[in-house]
Amino acid sequence: MSAFLSFLSLQPSLLKAIFSVDPDEVRSLIFKKEDVNIQDNEKRTPLHAAAYLGDVEIIELLILSGARVNAKDNKWLTPLHRAVASCSEDAVAVLLKHSADVNARDKNWQTPLHVAASNKAVRCAEALVPLLSNVNVSDRVGRTALHHAAFSGHVEMVRLLLSRGANINAFDKKDRRAIHWGAYMGHLEVVKLLVASGAEVDCKDKKAYSPLHAAASSGMSSTVHYLLSLGVHVNEVNAYGNTPLHLACYNGQDVVVSELIKAGSNVNQVNERGFSPLHFASSSRQGALCQELLLTHGAHINILNSFYLQNDQIYLESEIDCEDKSRNTALHIAARYGHELIITALVKHGANTAKRGIHGMFPLHLAALSGFSDCCRKLLSSGFDIDTPDDFGRTCLHAAAAGGNLECLNLLLNIGADFNRKDKFGRTPLHYASANCNYQCVFALVGSGARISELDQRGCSPLHYAAAADTEGKCVEYLLRNNADPGVRDKQGYSAVHYASAYGRTLCLELLMETSGTDFLSDCETQAPVSPLHLAAYHGHCGALEVLLSSLLEVDVCSPDGRTPLSLACCRGHQECVSLLLHHSSSPMTRDYTHKKTAIHAAAMNGHLECLRLLMSNTNQHIDVDAQDINGQTPLMLAVLNGHADCVYSLLSQGASVENQDRWGRTALHRGAVTGQEECVEALLQRGANVLLRDIRGRSPLHLASACGHVGALGALLQANSTTSHTHTHLTDNQGYTPLHWASYNGYDACVEVLLDQEVFKKIKGNSFSPLHCAVINDNEGVAELLIECMGAAIVNTTDSKGRTPLHAAAFSDHVECVTLLLSHGAQTNAVDTHLCRTPLMMAAVNGQTNTVEVLVSSAKADLTLQDTHRNTALHLACSKGHETSALLILEKITDRNLINCTNAALQTPLHVAARKGLTVVVQELLVKGASVLAVDENGRLSFRCCSTPFHIHTVRSDLCCFNLPLLSSP
Repeated sequence: MSAFLSFLSLQPSLLKAIFSVDPDEVRSLIFKKEDVNIQDNEKRTPLHAAAYLGDVEIIELLILSGARVNAKDNKWLTPLHRAVASCSEDAVAVLLKHSADVNARDKNWQTPLHVAASNKAVRCAEALVPLLSNVNVSDRVGRTALHHAAFSGHVEMVRLLLSRGANINAFDKKDRRAIHWGAYMGHLEVVKLLVASGAEVDCKDKKAYSPLHAAASSGMSSTVHYLLSLGVHVNEVNAYGNTPLHLACYNGQDVVVSELIKAGSNVNQVNERGFSPLHFASSSRQGALCQELLLTHGAHINILNSFYLQNDQIYLESEIDCEDKSRNTALHIAARYGHELIITALVKHGANTAKRGIHGMFPLHLAALSGFSDCCRKLLSSGFDIDTPDDFGRTCLHAAAAGGNLECLNLLLNIGADFNRKDKFGRTPLHYASANCNYQCVFALVGSGARISELDQRGCSPLHYAAAADTEGKCVEYLLRNNADPGVRDKQGYSAVHYASAYGRTLCLELLMETSGTDFLSDCETQAPVSPLHLAAYHGHCGALEVLLSSLLEVDVCSPDGRTPLSLACCRGHQECVSLLLHHSSSPMTRDYTHKKTAIHAAAMNGHLECLRLLMSNTNQHIDVDAQDINGQTPLMLAVLNGHADCVYSLLSQGASVENQDRWGRTALHRGAVTGQEECVEALLQRGANVLLRDIRGRSPLHLASACGHVGALGALLQANSTTSHTHTHLTDNQGYTPLHWASYNGYDACVEVLLDQEVFKKIKGNSFSPLHCAVINDNEGVAELLIECMGAAIVNTTDSKGRTPLHAAAFSDHVECVTLLLSHGAQTNAVDTHLCRTPLMMAAVNGQTNTVEVLVSSAKADLTLQDTHRNTALHLACSKGHETSALLILEKITDRNLINCTNAALQTPLHVAARKGLTVVVQELLVKGASVLAVDENGRLSFRCCSTPFHIHTVRSDLCCFNLPLLSSP
């Protein structure tokens, strides 16, 4: 209550009056112009509060004073949601009277009806339903109001929804129906009502769980009994092959197990992994009674995987130890979970204690690892070699050492287990005991003679592992007391001090430092890649850092790439470590060797504001807030580039320059424009950043924002520059392109709209390859339409430096929609460029753009007689590049025999060109249309002599013969 009063004391006066249920005070505050739509930190309005309290008078008063009836908080809940959740039917009535949205959804897509169904608000639901067009609206996970009502067990609500047309078999995104949820929660009356109303009792969800599976899983015995009485299939399996009995056993639901067995459930049915219900019962902590019931009713202790199972006779003749897909038997599972009685029963029935399971482990491995000493004794009594390793070379003693149960460890040691045996990684049981901080096991192993300085394949001793894991320092202290060498380094050069530093084991570090001093830093020959100081700073272990700093003279020791511990701490955002390093005079201005970045760069680029503030408030040395890295980038640039607005504000407040340029001439504002970080852009503009400052390619932030489609940043840049005189020079880059060119080329409609609102962009300036050219060549039809609408239809025939129109550009790229748009706005179909005197049709033909060719020759009636500088027609050009389809489309429209035999500058007819390219179909069509076979080119060659291969010659000669045309004999 005190917490609520404390919360309320921080709230506006209007909210206090509402929670005090004081309408007069509310009225008085409203009269004093108190904001009725004020929001708290969760965006809740006073109307939300009144609706929650269900105070009709205050609700009415607020709405009449201008409160937004459909206001949403940060969870998108409206006042109607709140009123329904409070079951306040009067409040709901008032809100509905003032047009509250009955279909409003919160962030989970739940409507007020969903909320009513979940909260047993029947009267509220009755008011909502008549206003809804559909009572089966689903939330984000696909659940309808009926699902929620069934889950919550509200019989009256379920009955109401069903009577108003709720779909009884509607399913959520996991295909679960209302009956699934009712069964799972054990709401028997709801389930009965659903069944009586036609719900399918054997329906399944996406993983084939039936309502019986759901009820059995959660132990709802009454619901299970009812469903069984309806005759549902008791042995029905889900997608994993589990029956309801499997699920009941797994969850230790003994009453349900008994009910299912009475109904005839198969106690020996296995799932897809070969697990029987007995496997599941053995693995469950609550499964003892379930095991007893299963065994009493004939469950087989050694049951085969279903892959091998053919008939009931195999049960009787099967091997005693059957495996699941992980190679575990029932004995393994019982050992892992410490079920001593089950182990006794299994061993009595002949289960093999030396059978290998997962990773080749014996049941004894699992019992020792889990620390069940009584189970270990049971398993040892049958006798086998305890030093037999698993697939990784680990013996049972390794497992006991890792598990940390001293009784298990001593049991194995007493019967002769080899305590120096190594696994495949070179680790002894002492390594495992040390790594798991099992002090008593470490003590017992060392006392038994285990070699304390044994190294594994990584070069790590038990001390390395203890230093990394031991929070209390007991294992490390004991190992050091027994002459463990703290100076030993692993194969990477790391000592135990490095490990303790990396994992922040302060007590271990102190013990190691007392023993080794600072020798680990002076041994240059075995120097590790980084120092312990770097590791502690990088991982943010302030305590370890303090221990190290108390013993070191050089705080700015550098890694091989030149990074200091301070730089690493700033990079990772470890504020306390940064503060400690600065206190010990670490320099924020030390640069790394590769990128020449300082700690300030590291903090700024990673957005660690507090670290940045600490660095800049350091008074022990000069701080250059505009320090540049190898590429000329300042911390401000990096903060903007990564969108860290708070760091940007902090750097600016410390005097960071907004005009600094990197090696490419780009400022922080350029970076904000590229990334679209609007808050950063606004901050820079407030500090007077130059919008028109250009990089080495002549591009300003305006260009980059336009090219990247960041309309918000672009708007801010344009607004900031509205008082500056725009000149042609300022608006064009080194290639003459304006921001409008870039936005048009990349198809950013919104940016184009914003730019066209500026008078300066309504005139074509800069590169003559206009914005419209840019738009159509990249198939940006929407942008092209905007440009034409704003700048007038005259721009469709503007030409670039080579005399090419936008239609040339669209034809070149085969963007038919753009071609059609340009033609509809008066584009000149037969416009000729100044470079090669080619029309758009020629451009399309030479590039094989068949769609555009078809539009131009069919719809636009392009002139087919026009010739380029080499006197090639569109047909010549299509044939010259082997574009058969384009050539045929043009040929289809040619009826003039003179055009068929038109020659180019080399006196070649289309037949010459088609023959040379081997365009058989085109040759045939040309001959049909009267192409002359006797025409000779400038070299005196006939058409068939132009063929490039013997095959083409033969084909053309055959075509000529078909038309009974004369042939000259071959030379």
